Amino acid sequence: MVRVQSLTLAVAGAALLAPPMLSDAATRGRAEPVAWREGDVRAAELLAKVRDCTQISRGRFRSDAGRPATIAVCGTRRAVFWKADMDIDCDGQPGPRCNRRTDPSFSEATAYQQSDGRYLSAERLPYIVVPAPSRTWDHDDDGVRGGSVAAVVYRGRVQYAVVGDIGPDSIIGEASYATAKGLGIRPGPNGGAPSGVTYIVFKYSQVKPIESHAAAVAVGRRLAQQFVHGG
Repeated sequence: MVRVQSLTLAVAGAALLAPPMLSDAATRGRAEPVAWREGDVRAAELLAKVRDCTQISRGRFRSDAGRPATIAVCGTRRAVFWKADMDIDCDGQPGPRCNRRTDPSFSEATAYQQSDGRYLSAERLPYIVVPAPSRTWDHDDDGVRGGSVAAVVYRGRVQYAVVGDIGPDSIIGEASYATAKGLGIRPGPNGGAPSGVTYIVFKYSQVKPIESHAAAVAVGRRLAQQFVHGG
């Protein structure tokens, strides 16, 4: 699988009006949830809601450089979604599994930063990567920004994550080391899944601080319930 290095872009603008923000104080002391215990909404219920695609992208994306452009971004009233592979983003804070030694294309920067100003940790934080804005699709137009909450579905598991990095404008289907690990996908620069991953991002949602996975799970569970029962 071809690993595509994420682009580090400047992120500007005010925060979205969003579902209630949760702070670290509200979640301090909780054990970090694991993917297969992260919510009341089952993977099959989420997949049933994204069975049909109303395409909102003006064109289609590639799964990797050199591959045909076959992946559309689809939309509903509450969410945007796409079905793709999963390449592994190991960028951000270096750690024992994500660093220049383990990943030749490693970058210490991510498009978005933690509340303390440091870049995100791909090893610890489940996050997904969205394509850079282009004529094909500008995620900002659909209320998708840094800290937006996503439900990532793979083989019966649901992993809640945040939008944490930005990648090339022609490629889609990438998530952090921690996202892959939680879904039972082989993590690391040479890991990933060739297909079968569904990414559902809830419009106009946002978690603060972006690095609180427990907050993402709390917001994600509520929005997933609304999505499944309300469309």
